[in-house]
Amino acid sequence: MKALIAFSNKLGYTPTILQAVQEVNETQANRAVEKAKEKLAEFNGKRIAILGLAFKPNTDDMREARSIPIINQLLKEGANMTAYDPAAIPNAKKIFENKIKYANSAIECLKNADCCILVTEWEEFKKLKPEDFTQNMRQPILIDGRRIYNPEEFSPKLEFATIGLVK
Repeated sequence: MKALIAFSNKLGYTPTILQAVQEVNETQANRAVEKAKEKLAEFNGKRIAILGLAFKPNTDDMREARSIPIINQLLKEGANMTAYDPAAIPNAKKIFENKIKYANSAIECLKNADCCILVTEWEEFKKLKPEDFTQNMRQPILIDGRRIYNPEEFSPKLEFATIGLVK
């Protein structure tokens, strides 16, 4: 989005619609944190599972990743985090170092978590079932940031909210 805005500016256009979309993109990360806080009341001492670190699936690219502002905000508010991504953990370690923990699988990431925020829509995450969350988490609360799960299937079994973490 930023590249399109810059390109439009170079051509002498004011990309008002693109700028509005960019502003929405920037606020979506805050919505994920707000939804989690609605469910938990506070983050201090709570364990949050982050599924997906890369800005999109099938890459290890962390540039402009929605996970970065989400994790930074959660750290500010005292949350303990464990994150899992099939490809981006080495790059995430360069950004977050040891401020968060890193899991070797989605299920390991969910173990004893009070809330899970799904950030990147990896195929592997699409295969998770409600039971994967209810059987592994301390509090089965899921914030589906990519709308990959069917609310009719997930809502009856765990606390569930969807938001759109736009790229």
